[in-house]
Amino acid sequence: MTGLLKESEIMKIHYITGIAAIFVVGVHIMMRLVMPYGMSLEYENVIANYHNIPYVVLLESILVLVAIHGFNGLRIILLEMRQSRNWEGMVTAVTIAAMIGIVAYGTRTIIVANGFSLG
Repeated sequence: MTGLLKESEIMKIHYITGIAAIFVVGVHIMMRLVMPYGMSLEYENVIANYHNIPYVVLLESILVLVAIHGFNGLRIILLEMRQSRNWEGMVTAVTIAAMIGIVAYGTRTIIVANGFSLG
């Protein structure tokens, strides 16, 4: 057990985030089919995406879902390597901190690209 959640609950979160990520990444890919790939990489088009609120919500949901799913997967792999209470606590704390850091930095990128100043 990892404190607040049972391992079975953590695995349910892992499965749900994986399925949800497949859905939102699929929507993201379908939205990219509207414009030729080369044009979608042009600076003006990339910045325009960050001014499209539904698309920003989609990007943020991809960021959060993939971060949770990915870091939980890494946590599971690391817990299979060694098994002790101290190791589990350290791995869980580090992966949660890394996940929060990635989500915070990605959200910051979305905010800055949208034209807001952070300082």
